[in-house]
Amino acid sequence: MDVRRTEKLIHAPKGMEQAPDKEGSLKWNGLTVIQFCLHTQGTRGRFFLKDHLLLFVKSGVYTVKYRNEKHTVRSNEMIFLHKAIKVDYEKSGEPGTEYLLDYMMFYLNEDILHKFADFADWKSIHRTNDVVPLSVIPVNEPMRAYIHSLKLYFNQSDSISDGLVGVKFMELLFHLAEANTNLLQQLLYPHPAERSQIEQVVEENVTNPVSIEDLAYLSGRSLSTFKREFRALYNSSPLKWIRNRRLDLASQLLLETTQSVTDICYACGFENTTHFSKVFKMRFDLSPTEYRRRNLRKE
Repeated sequence: MDVRRTEKLIHAPKGMEQAPDKEGSLKWNGLTVIQFCLHTQGTRGRFFLKDHLLLFVKSGVYTVKYRNEKHTVRSNEMIFLHKAIKVDYEKSGEPGTEYLLDYMMFYLNEDILHKFADFADWKSIHRTNDVVPLSVIPVNEPMRAYIHSLKLYFNQSDSISDGLVGVKFMELLFHLAEANTNLLQQLLYPHPAERSQIEQVVEENVTNPVSIEDLAYLSGRSLSTFKREFRALYNSSPLKWIRNRRLDLASQLLLETTQSVTDICYACGFENTTHFSKVFKMRFDLSPTEYRRRNLRKE
C-alpha cells in the first residue's frame, strides 16, 4: 500500500476542519467533533494541538508519536493527547476491509471542561501535576454505544438544536470520567505547571506554529510573566525574536537545501506562504525565491 505524506504541519482543530477527507463536524461551546471516513490510502503527517484531543478509531489503524512515545490505536480504541504538543501520525485502513479508515476526533478546551465540572457538580479530590501527553483510554460498551449514536447527529447537523448537541457532548465527558477519573481530574484541577526554563521551551518550539500564549503555558507562567522574563533574557519581545529566528533559519535553508519555498515556510513554523513571503521580504528586501537566486548566483 502506498503511503502519502502531508508535508504541512496541521494546526488542529482548525486545520482538521478543512481536511479533504472530513465527513462532517459538530461544534458546541468550545468542543469540536470531526468525523473522518473512507480513507483507502495510508497517510503520514504532523499536527500541532491547540486543544486537548480524544481520538476514537472505529475502523482502521491510527499511529501517533510524540517525542519517544508511540501508540497504535486500532478499531474500537481511544487515545487522549494533551494540548500544546506536536504529534507525528500515520493512518490507514486494514486489509480485509478495503482499507476503510473511520475515526472521530473530539477537541476539548478548558471552557467546556469547566462547564462540565459545574454541570456535573464535579469536586476536586486532589490536584495533580502528573501531566501525561498521551494516554490510552479504555472503551467500554456504553462508550461504544455513545460513539455509534453520534452518527445521527452528523447526518442531521443542520436540523439539530445547539442545546441537544450540548447534552450529547456532556454525555461524552461523563463517559470519560467513568473510564479515567485521573485524566479528567488532571484536566480540571491541575497544579500550576512546573516552571521550565524559558530558553528550553523556546528552543523546543521555535519551529512549531505556537502562539505566545502557548509558550507561556508550556513554561508554567502567566502570559504577562512570560513576556516580562522573555524580554529580560532576550532584550526583545517574544513575537519579534521568534519571527527573526524563524527567518534566519529560512534563509539558511534556502541556501543550503533544495527544499521548495513552501516546504521551508512550514518547516520554520510559519502557517502560510503569503505571510512568510511578506515578512521575509521586510527583513531581507527580497522575496524568498529571489534571495535564493541572487545568493546562489554569487557563489
